[in-house]
Amino acid sequence: MYQGAMILEGGAIRGVFTAGALDFLLDQKFMIEKVIGVSAGASNGLNFVAGQKGRMLECTVREGDDEEKLIDLKKAIRTGSLFDMDLIYDRDPRENHPFDFGAFFASPMELEITVTNCLTGEAEYLTEREDEERLMLLARASSSIPLAAPKTVVDGVPYLDGGMADSIPLLHSMREGNRKNVLILTRERGYRKKVSKKSAALYQAAFRKYPEMAKCSSLRPLNYNRTLDLVEKWEDEGKVFVIRPQVPTISRTESDTEAIKAFHRHGYEEMERRYDEMLKFLEE
Repeated sequence: MYQGAMILEGGAIRGVFTAGALDFLLDQKFMIEKVIGVSAGASNGLNFVAGQKGRMLECTVREGDDEEKLIDLKKAIRTGSLFDMDLIYDRDPRENHPFDFGAFFASPMELEITVTNCLTGEAEYLTEREDEERLMLLARASSSIPLAAPKTVVDGVPYLDGGMADSIPLLHSMREGNRKNVLILTRERGYRKKVSKKSAALYQAAFRKYPEMAKCSSLRPLNYNRTLDLVEKWEDEGKVFVIRPQVPTISRTESDTEAIKAFHRHGYEEMERRYDEMLKFLEE
């Protein structure tokens, strides 16, 4: 098992790129001490640590006649959630696409799930090694997109998408003492978030009862872009290793099955192409 951390960015459906990359690593029986996942990256981390190759793609594409939809507008209006969170984090892991809790809890790898505390507006990096229900709650919280999903309460605290406070937890990983960091990102190099006054005003209105969350949401584009500046600088200096798409990315709500499969395949092939290079980085 390699020392260091693997950091998995979110991106909703774009997360199939990460799933493809991790599926290649599972084929190689690759393991690393720490996995840090954000939003869809946390879900990918669950499957990777549990050793369940292909599960993320199966849960995303959903080709069977009896499969439920990830996005159901009628349900969304009723539940206030764009994605069917009960399906993803309750029915799927226990019925439709069983999650191997035993393998996850027995793995020597540790998964940190990044969430945003609505009371403080700060990121927290939580783990769970025994309680199946709490594990799925943490994953659900990490993927609870503001304005597109209700808050998820864990241990009495309301949480939302980890990407709001820390989309790419590289600095956190370094503070934890991880000298070697591999990042799997779901956007092309050079991408930066646009600063929108309209979006900031929307968050201010939505989180008027949670002022720190409102502030966190408004600052997200600036913080995300600063992190990417550091990532690209340190990548060029050989201090971090980055896997990212080399083709146009799909939408976070992509519904085209073939496009989703192709993006997953691209993730697999990109990790395969750079695998030896990544091992050399970790071994130096």
